[in-house]
Amino acid sequence: MVSETDTSAIGNALVVLGAAGIVIPAFARFRITPVIGFILVGLLVGPSGLGSLAGDYPWLRHVTIASTEDIALFAEFGIILLLFSIGLELSFRRLWQLRKLVFGVGAAELLLGGAILGGALMLFGSYSAPAAFGLGIALALSSTAIVLPIAGTKSAVGRASFSMLLFEDLAIVPIIFLLGALSPTATGDSAELLITTLWQGALVVAVLALAGWFLLPRIFAQAARAKDPELFLAASLLVVIVAALATATVGLSPIVGALLAGVMIAETEYHGEVEAITAPFKGLALGVFLISVGMGLNLKTIADQWPQLIAAVVGVVAIKATVTAALLRFSGVARRGTATEVGLLMASPSETTLIVLTAALAAQLIDPETASFWQLVTAIGLTITPLLARVGHDIARRIEMRSGDTQVDETPAGRTVVVGFGRVGRTVAELLRDHQRPYIAVDADIDTVATARRDGFLVRFADVARPGSLDKLGIENADAVVLTMDDPVQQLRMTKQMRQKYPKLPIISRARDADHAAALYQAGATDAVPETLESSLQLAEAVLIDLGVAMGPVIASIHDVRAKMRREIMTKGDLDQEPRIRKLRAQPPSRGEETA
Repeated sequence: MVSETDTSAIGNALVVLGAAGIVIPAFARFRITPVIGFILVGLLVGPSGLGSLAGDYPWLRHVTIASTEDIALFAEFGIILLLFSIGLELSFRRLWQLRKLVFGVGAAELLLGGAILGGALMLFGSYSAPAAFGLGIALALSSTAIVLPIAGTKSAVGRASFSMLLFEDLAIVPIIFLLGALSPTATGDSAELLITTLWQGALVVAVLALAGWFLLPRIFAQAARAKDPELFLAASLLVVIVAALATATVGLSPIVGALLAGVMIAETEYHGEVEAITAPFKGLALGVFLISVGMGLNLKTIADQWPQLIAAVVGVVAIKATVTAALLRFSGVARRGTATEVGLLMASPSETTLIVLTAALAAQLIDPETASFWQLVTAIGLTITPLLARVGHDIARRIEMRSGDTQVDETPAGRTVVVGFGRVGRTVAELLRDHQRPYIAVDADIDTVATARRDGFLVRFADVARPGSLDKLGIENADAVVLTMDDPVQQLRMTKQMRQKYPKLPIISRARDADHAAALYQAGATDAVPETLESSLQLAEAVLIDLGVAMGPVIASIHDVRAKMRREIMTKGDLDQEPRIRKLRAQPPSRGEETA
C-alpha cells in the first residue's frame, strides 16, 4: 500500500520532470534561456502559487509542491551534479593557471563588494555593524549554478567568472564561522573550530586528490572493459557522492567535493565518456534548483513591498557590477567589454547567499523579517540573471565595436595578419598562438569580433572590402598575410593589390579548388591551399592509418602527393585566368562561412 508521504514524493517528481520536459524544449524553440522558465514554473506550482489553492481544490496537490523543503534535498543534489559537470571541463593545470585570478581578483571582488554593500546598509538601512557585515558579504556572493552554464569556463568571460566564483565557494565555510564568532552568544571556541575545519578540509582535499590519481583510472578501466554505460554512470555518481560527503563531513561545502571529483575525472582518459553519460543530468539538476528558487518567491510580499524590493535589487546589482568590472579592468585581467559583461553577469546574489543569510539569522545578527526580505531580493536577483547576461553581452559588443575602428591603424612589425575569422581563420590563429607566433586578425562581422575577443583572441573590426582599408592594416610591417574568407573574387582582388604594393610579402590564401588556387598563384599568392585537396589528403591519411600502415610512411607519402599537386596547380597558374575568374564569379559564397 502506498503511503501519503510516498504519494507526495511521486507527485513532486512528476512536477519536476514534467517541468523539465515542457520548459526546456519550449524555451529552446524561442531561443530563450530555460532559467527563467524553471523559475516561473517554481513560482506557479509553489506554495505561493497554485499550491496555495490546494486546500480548496484537492486535485491540485498532484501537480503542485507544498513547500520548498519537499525538494530542498533534490535541489542541493542538483547543484552538486552541476558543479561536478563544471569540474569535468577543467584540469589541475588550468586551475593552477587561474590561481592569480582566483586568489587575487576573486578575493578582492568578494571582500571589496561585501565592504561597500555593508557600508551602504549601515548608511541607508540603519543596520548594526555585525548585521551589515553579514548581509554585505552574503549579497556579494554570485551564483555558480546560473552564471557558469551561461558563460562556460573556456571563454574570457567564463574564465574570469569561474575564478571569482571558485574563491567564493571556497570562502563559504570561513564566512559562516566568522558570522558565528560575531554572534552575541558566541564563545571563544569559534576561532579554534574554524582553524580545525580548515586544516581538516585541506587534508581531505589532498587525500581525495591522491586517491583519485591512483584509483580513478583503475575504476573506469574496469567499467570500460565491461562495455556497460551504466557502470560508467554508477562509478561517476559514486565518485561524486563520496567526494561531496567527505568534504561535508569536515565542515566544507559539498559542492567543493563535487567540483574536485569532476577535476579528478577530467585528468583521466575517460573524462569524455563520463561527460557524455552525465550530460543529460546537467539540465535537470539546474532545473530542480531553479524550481526551488521560484518557489521561494511570494507574490503577496512582492506586491506589498515592491518599491523597497526594486530599490534593493537595483542597488545590489549596481554596486556589484561596478566593483567587479572595475577590478577586472584596472587589474589588467580583461578588456573593457569583457569586464563590463562579467560585471553584469556576476551582479545578482547567489544561491549561497541564502545559506549565509540562514547562518546570520542563526547567529542572531539579523531578525527573521530582515532575513525574509533579503531572501526575496536574492530570489528576484537570480531570476533576472539571464537578462543581465543578455544586457551585458550587448553592451560589451557595442564597446568592442566602438573600440574596433580606432584600433585598426597600425600593425606592429613581425606579426601575421589573418583576414577573416570564421572557422578557418580561428584555426590558423589558434595554431599561431600555440606556437607563440604573434598575429592580428580582422573581420567585418562585429559579433564574430566580440566573441573572438571574449575567447582571448586578438581580433579587430575592419571591412577589407572598403577602399583604403588595406592601407590601415599596416601590412607593410607584417611577416605574412593569410586570406581565409570564402569569397574567391575578393581574394583574387586583394592578392593582386597586395602583390603590387608589397612584392616580397608572403601571401597565403585559402582556395576553393585547384582552379581557384591556380588563379591565386597567377595573381601573386605565395601559397594557395585548396580545401578539396586537403580534405582528400586527410581522408586518405585516415584510411591508411586505419589499415595499419605506419605513421611515418603515410606522412611522407601525403607530403609527396601534396607537393606534386601543388606543382601542377602552380603550372596551371601560367594559363589564362579569365575563364576561371568568370567561373568563380558565377559561384556565390556559401552561407555561414567566413567574411572579411
